[in-house]
Amino acid sequence: MYQERPSAVAGAVVWQRPASGVARRVRCILPDGCLDIVWANGHLMVAGPDTTAKLADVRPGVSYAGVRFGPGTGPAVIGAPADELRDRRVPLDEVWPARQVRDLADRIAAAADPGAVLEAAAARRRRRADLVDDLAPAILARLRAGLPVARTASIVGLSERQLYRRCLVAFGYGPKTLVRILRMRRAVALARAGRAFADVSATTGYADQAHLAREMKTLAGVPLGQLLRDEAEDQSGANRSTPLPSGSRMVA
Repeated sequence: MYQERPSAVAGAVVWQRPASGVARRVRCILPDGCLDIVWANGHLMVAGPDTTAKLADVRPGVSYAGVRFGPGTGPAVIGAPADELRDRRVPLDEVWPARQVRDLADRIAAAADPGAVLEAAAARRRRRADLVDDLAPAILARLRAGLPVARTASIVGLSERQLYRRCLVAFGYGPKTLVRILRMRRAVALARAGRAFADVSATTGYADQAHLAREMKTLAGVPLGQLLRDEAEDQSGANRSTPLPSGSRMVA
């Protein structure tokens, strides 16, 4: 079963999915503007921010672990703008020095807790100063609160064009796409808490329940009700196509 815990790396979480005895297809993380470093089947990779949920095959006997960085924080640790990694899974040795990645892979292979080794490596990683965006938290907070893009740009002291460029580098998307993704994730969180779908759509700013349904189909790949059913079955260990409950990215 998928598990995660807060990381000592600010804003990050450490996650793992232990090896299963059966082949499964899972629905990977919903779009969120995050980047992950992933360990799977002896390989290290970077998972960029997704624009839609991805399906991936989980192979018997293969365990998965990773560190997911909070929105806007991953580029400086990984060393690449988020938009260059959007919808991609890239071997880590294409981003970090190959010798460093081999050494890290050796340590993980010998470790009882691969996630902890990844976490320590991320904590030691020297941040790329040119990819540290001090405005990213303020931008994220205002867009998450539902402020219009133009108003957000004005508050943080940027033009709309500047805001667009900053969002691409930090989150992987322009601000309008980021708003859609953040709203979708809030809707899913409310639905998980038991709120009626009509209430969810009204609370999160959708025009109506049909608008919510269209956005879920576009961003999550399945209707909201199906997503919740799949999550429940994943938690119970059912062997079928299922979404991960929060943040891991598998090999797609």
